[in-house]
Amino acid sequence: DLRTGEIHQTTDLLTRLLAAAEAQERTGSIIKILVVLALANEAQGDVAAAMTSLERALTLAEPEGYVRIFAECGSLMARLLQEAMNRRITPTYTNRLLTALETWGHPLTPSPPPLIEPLSQRELEVLRLLTTELTGPEIARELVVALSTVRTHTKRIYSKLNVTNRRAAVKRAAELELI
Repeated sequence: DLRTGEIHQTTDLLTRLLAAAEAQERTGSIIKILVVLALANEAQGDVAAAMTSLERALTLAEPEGYVRIFAECGSLMARLLQEAMNRRITPTYTNRLLTALETWGHPLTPSPPPLIEPLSQRELEVLRLLTTELTGPEIARELVVALSTVRTHTKRIYSKLNVTNRRAAVKRAAELELI
């Protein structure tokens, strides 16, 4: 079967990449590779190998609080995490990841997950100005507030939209039809 052969080649490549990442002590890369390896093993029907990779990924990821690498895998990861939960593998962290998966949904779904906490009127005003080329001080002058107030609103907007920068905030706001 062609697909099985391709997955086998993929797992071989991932195993080599994992060895290289381990040799260089690149924890973030190790976690990412283990996550993909777990998914590939599961696709081959090797649940035991998938759980071994996932358990190692969870053990390495838990102290640093990694969430996105797991959440981005969507429903494929949800099945593995549910199995990890059944096996009591890092249960508190695994439960947190399952909750994140429910909240974020799969990133390829057409409709983005709704906001957990809505933006205030003032945050919406700041968000609309973030879509312009105005700088922070210019936004503060426009709204007749201190720059620190604009920064506070901006941080809250980023938090509520689950983004880390202005461009991502504008993109997410457009997806949610806030602007």
